[in-house]
Amino acid sequence: MNELLAVFLETLRAGYVQVSVFVAITVLAFGLLQYRTGGAALAALEDNERFQPFFGGLLGLTPGCGGAIVVMPLYVRGSVSFGTVVATLGATAGDSAFVILVLAPEAALYAYAIAFAASVVTGYLVDTVGLGVTRIDAAVAKLSPAATDGGTPVAAGGGAVRPNPTHDYPGKPPTHAHREGPDRTSRVLTPLSHGAHVAWWGTALAGLVLGTLYLLRGGPEVDLTLGFGFDGLFTAVGIAGAVLSLYLYAVGRHYVGEGQVARARDSFSSVYDTLTHAAMETSFVTVWVLVALAGYEYAVLLTGFDVTALAASAGILAPVGAAVVGLIPGCGPQIVLASVYAEGGLPFSALTANAISQDGDALFPLLAIDPKAAIVASIYNFLPAVVVGIALHLLWAPVFGMREFGFGVL
Repeated sequence: MNELLAVFLETLRAGYVQVSVFVAITVLAFGLLQYRTGGAALAALEDNERFQPFFGGLLGLTPGCGGAIVVMPLYVRGSVSFGTVVATLGATAGDSAFVILVLAPEAALYAYAIAFAASVVTGYLVDTVGLGVTRIDAAVAKLSPAATDGGTPVAAGGGAVRPNPTHDYPGKPPTHAHREGPDRTSRVLTPLSHGAHVAWWGTALAGLVLGTLYLLRGGPEVDLTLGFGFDGLFTAVGIAGAVLSLYLYAVGRHYVGEGQVARARDSFSSVYDTLTHAAMETSFVTVWVLVALAGYEYAVLLTGFDVTALAASAGILAPVGAAVVGLIPGCGPQIVLASVYAEGGLPFSALTANAISQDGDALFPLLAIDPKAAIVASIYNFLPAVVVGIALHLLWAPVFGMREFGFGVL
């Protein structure tokens, strides 16, 4: 078989069976938790002002962006402090958390715990002493005048939550709610997409069994072949699941529902609604994982490019660069970075810096409602990300004796 084709098929297979099926179960579990609990978490956040940055960090810490996304409208209507926004966004790891939790759970435990601590501390500092919010507000205003204040609760002194006049709306405050149903209909594609959705869950269950067996066997080499043995089923299910994921992401989501992928929901109307969201969200993650894996493998195959050597030679710039990547809104670039880390291409300091700096999809609703607040919050996430990243670069391996590359990777 042509080597380029073999790499492509192995990437499809590995991306689905070794990553996507575990992401699907995790997304589904959190979705069902949201479905069962309703708005209990948000009510607790609004009712406990003193602990808002802490609770906001916990919501941001949940894999995916759902916990962070639902906090943004609360700030707009004056229910939570700006420090809570900073803590929530800083602790958010987005969809890349699913990748790291599956491929490097120990690294996820350390990186996200550090990100949570750094973000909550920063959030409390913003609420109590301001940390120069007024100056940053003024600088941002010169670049792009905002329609809203983006930090007035802090700049006015103190972190107490109170009504914000610039965030009063004549009607219902804007939220990030989006259409839950399909946004297109077709005599052919609608039933085909629903069938693909059902088939996707069938391959996900089969892939979960095969992926678990693969891990229990110690991650052995699996031949690229078709048949009824383990290797054959591993290949068939992996490729079929990846193809179905690509279809659902590119076409099916518009006819099944969840047309706006990577926009996490704060509630679900039914179990089936939760299943649909999990499938579409996982398909989105799958596409970016496949892009990252294929890009990495082809770069190595065609050029002999050694990502690990490049990251090692970058030295202290590696975590700084990862923090800069984290400034890009959305989860796609962060999933790519997480996948490269799992391949041993980035140091742990870079992973942690990116975890703190990135805001995932949670930044989109805030950008739409209060762009100035979004920019200021991103600045406050970027600064501790750089500080913590550089500190880990200097201490993680030299002082603590921990592995810099491949730490926690299964």
